[in-house]
Amino acid sequence: MSEELVLSKDAKVIGKNHPTFIIAEIGQNHQGSIDTAKILIETAKECGADCVKFQKSCISEKYSRTVLQRPYINQNSWGDTYKSHKECLEFSEQQFVELQKFALKTGIMFSASPMDLVSLKFLQSIDVPFIKIGSGDCNNLQLIEAAAQTNIPLIVSTGMQNFEMVNTVYQTISRYHKKFCLLHCVTAYPTPLEDINLNVIKLYEEKFSDVAIGYSGHELGIDMSVAAVALGAKVIERHITLGHNQKGSDHICSLEPCEFKLLVHKIRILETAMGVPVKEIRPSELPFSKKFAKSLVLSRFVRKGHRITKDDLKIKVSDPIGIDASLLSSVLGKIVKKNIDEDESLTHDCLY
Repeated sequence: MSEELVLSKDAKVIGKNHPTFIIAEIGQNHQGSIDTAKILIETAKECGADCVKFQKSCISEKYSRTVLQRPYINQNSWGDTYKSHKECLEFSEQQFVELQKFALKTGIMFSASPMDLVSLKFLQSIDVPFIKIGSGDCNNLQLIEAAAQTNIPLIVSTGMQNFEMVNTVYQTISRYHKKFCLLHCVTAYPTPLEDINLNVIKLYEEKFSDVAIGYSGHELGIDMSVAAVALGAKVIERHITLGHNQKGSDHICSLEPCEFKLLVHKIRILETAMGVPVKEIRPSELPFSKKFAKSLVLSRFVRKGHRITKDDLKIKVSDPIGIDASLLSSVLGKIVKKNIDEDESLTHDCLY
């Protein structure tokens, strides 16, 4: 069983028998609008998410000049160059603080993924409860090590990586602390069903048994995310959008409010059904055990003083309920206290 991860600022606990921690990834689905971002925060809260998450970049630190200067003209672009496109979608530090305050006032946790060291330092300064490392930085050991050194809990997506790289990330953070969670993720928008590979969750649980494990999904619909919880994911991250047809490449694999609300509902139902790994007779079974359980009855008339043999017994549903059928061997050789008719229940008070 994976260990617990305590998100220090909000006393939320991830792992073991605690409820699944559900992150509504707003990312850049706000389309550069602070008002839209606030609507998405309120929507995530209404849908039952535990946390909203944004992305924070210092554009000149994340991208080279060549990347920023290249033309970027398509149906999802917000500018003629990649730089102007990204600048349109990037909030200032002041706006981030405004959104953080708004989220806390709304009653939902707020965090973000830093895409560079400058953004990491900023998120540390505003006291976020955890740092999210996106799949694009899963091989950025410089950023990961710097994030680990902050001693802030980390949640790390592992898309576009093989197991060796994920293990390197695990070892890197473990040198500083165990306050982190690894999310199985496939970075394809949307992710084909045959590539989701949910069994990686079990692999992570086996190989990284001392940290919490989760799932960040980019598939269409909610079924695979619910299935991830059944397989042991303690964190679920899904993008949230106000509409699949909005401008931007993430909207197609994001969840609209009705979908996100249903996701949360299905996960909470599943958690109730999952229970704990203890096999016992459940209270709801008791009336049916009386109705269906098999017990010992006499196969023939026996007199007082008779010593019970196997040929004297049959197993049936009886009324009143006799000695449990599983105890047949324990009554062999015992002596009956009274005459017992054929097909009558054999009870403990009938035996010496």
